[in-house]
Amino acid sequence: MENLTEAFVELIRRASTDLPADVEAALRTARDREEAGSAAASTLTAILENVALARARSQPICQDTGTPIFHVRYPAGMSPGSLRAQAEAAVAEATRRAYLRPNAVDSLTGRNSGNNLGIGIPVFHFEEGAPEDPLEVALLLKGGGSENVSIQYSLPYEPLKAGRDLEGVRRVVLDAVHRAQGEGCAPGILGVCIGGDRGTGYTHAKMQLLRPLDDVNPVPELAALEERLLRECNELGVGPMGFGGKTTIFGVKIGAAHRLPACYFVTVAYMCWACRRARMEVKDGTVVYS
Repeated sequence: MENLTEAFVELIRRASTDLPADVEAALRTARDREEAGSAAASTLTAILENVALARARSQPICQDTGTPIFHVRYPAGMSPGSLRAQAEAAVAEATRRAYLRPNAVDSLTGRNSGNNLGIGIPVFHFEEGAPEDPLEVALLLKGGGSENVSIQYSLPYEPLKAGRDLEGVRRVVLDAVHRAQGEGCAPGILGVCIGGDRGTGYTHAKMQLLRPLDDVNPVPELAALEERLLRECNELGVGPMGFGGKTTIFGVKIGAAHRLPACYFVTVAYMCWACRRARMEVKDGTVVYS
């Protein structure tokens, strides 16, 4: 297998410095909806200026470049261990080039590794495909501020009278957004998992954040719930950075996983406006980014 370290570095650079087109378009739409001169409009204008500068200068969109989360689908016969080693080398090199801020802190000593490598960081999820499949890598950079307001509920949840059904899911998701207020750097994007265990719930919820904002859930009941929650979250009036306004959430993306009979978890992975995601596909030695 060819060495893809530099290709991984470029993937990281793109994710860190160049906001996806659909997210930038959502920011512009949100800005245009707000009253001219309002705190919400001014905040969104400043964010868009920051996005343009980051792209032009190839510098991080946000000072918190987050946890690198790699989703790797590799063709059968390719070594996931080798891919992991190359991606880790790329993370260290991207940190040296200042595309990433050193974020890996030893939880016992408080020491920063200085290169974004450590126990459990970066995060990898591997899936094997067919021998003829291309290598597909999706990268999500998940910031700490948005991670702090992510939350998991166990239904039934008595404080909200939320039962084990989609109405219960709706109630706790709205509660998560209301609790976050301006923290987590709104406007945000919600990745939601219904079911799973406590660990896989967060994994599946974060995978939803890789979906484009304009896609439609293939499950009709979930598609309807996503649309309703998007409308109702924005009716809360929290607005950009909690200053009030018409846009609190850009998108709600919901997935469902099987669960144990005793458990009904609803996991909300909150993503800030800097939804930094990028993809690359490698086939016959050619690398294509998107």
